[in-house]
Amino acid sequence: MSLGGTGLRDWIIQRVTAVFLTGYIFFLVYYWLTQPNLEAIGWQVLFSGLIMKVATLLALVALLLHAWIGVWTIITDYVSAYCLRIILLSVVSFGLLGYLGWGLSILWG
Repeated sequence: MSLGGTGLRDWIIQRVTAVFLTGYIFFLVYYWLTQPNLEAIGWQVLFSGLIMKVATLLALVALLLHAWIGVWTIITDYVSAYCLRIILLSVVSFGLLGYLGWGLSILWG
């Protein structure tokens, strides 16, 4: 159930997603700090562009991948009962898929 199949791939995916998310968050904070009197319309203008929608979609996928690898690692390390482990991983995976669907409906809906 590991995402990448090996620990090294999972480690690399987590680092790449962390770097991307950091850059995305820094951009959002920069935008917020440099726009005087920023209101809802300013955010709507920012997120209406195709580049920002794609970047936000990538950030959402990066966040979900990052979360899955982290939770998978913790659950497989600390939950020894196989049935409980499968239940927990299933709940987390369905939750993350739900978040993906919700994010897509917000972003492109």
